[in-house]
Amino acid sequence: MKRQTVWLLTMLSLMIVLSVYYIVSDKENMTFQEVNDDFLEEDITIEDIEEVSVNELYTTIRMELEDERNLKKERLKEIIASNDATTNEINEALNEMSTLESLSTKEQILQEMIKTNYEGFKDVLVRTDDDKVHVHILSDSLEKQEAVQVMQMVKDEFSEKEIDVKHELVTK
Repeated sequence: MKRQTVWLLTMLSLMIVLSVYYIVSDKENMTFQEVNDDFLEEDITIEDIEEVSVNELYTTIRMELEDERNLKKERLKEIIASNDATTNEINEALNEMSTLESLSTKEQILQEMIKTNYEGFKDVLVRTDDDKVHVHILSDSLEKQEAVQVMQMVKDEFSEKEIDVKHELVTK
């Protein structure tokens, strides 16, 4: 059952990513065979679609990261439950599971703290790689002082890692 769930989430993620790609891609190359006036809505604009696309992209990245970590946890659980695993391998698997949980928790806490402290930020995505923390901020603007404060917040949680802050503009 879990494999089906992972497969379904993977397919949904792929569908969202492809949808975002086609929405954002060059619209001049698109041709329409037939336009039906019943489906046209005047109050929907391309800018609204692009803003949703960036928000969906952050959500997609979060889902993919969570799926990847869940797969790692499943593999580690298999090692722990294995009769063939040595005590050392089991301890390493337990430590790695603890590290994954800790990273995930720290990322979620940082995302919420940053969004709470800066009301102008529409969305924040924090993700960690081996020795680097990536912070993506979706907002109308990002001042240098705000970036430095965000970097300090991340440094307080991940003291030994390099920090990368990227700003994405909200389209209007």
